Amino acid sequence: MNWILLVIAGLFEVAFAFCLGKAKETSGTTMWFWYAGFMLCLTISMVLLVKATKEIPIGTAYAVWTGIGALGSVLVGILIFKEPATFWRVFFISTLILSIVGLKIVSK
Repeated sequence: MNWILLVIAGLFEVAFAFCLGKAKETSGTTMWFWYAGFMLCLTISMVLLVKATKEIPIGTAYAVWTGIGALGSVLVGILIFKEPATFWRVFFISTLILSIVGLKIVSK
């Protein structure tokens, strides 16, 4: 169950990065709604991370959480914000995925 919470926390990290990207693209009242979404997603992500670390070692949980966030944020950047998908970006994201899977395998 804690691994599921950790994955969901990582997805909320992606969501708060998405909200930051959308806030950057907008202005006025719309921008503040995106910032409110950012704060909500940030809070949910942190609460779930704390809950997950009750059973998962903090070093592993934090590495997986940031890895999911980094992977998701890069994918959102490429797919939604039209950032470049260069060979090296894709290569290093692939190594990040392997690292996250490796941490899951070697953790209790």
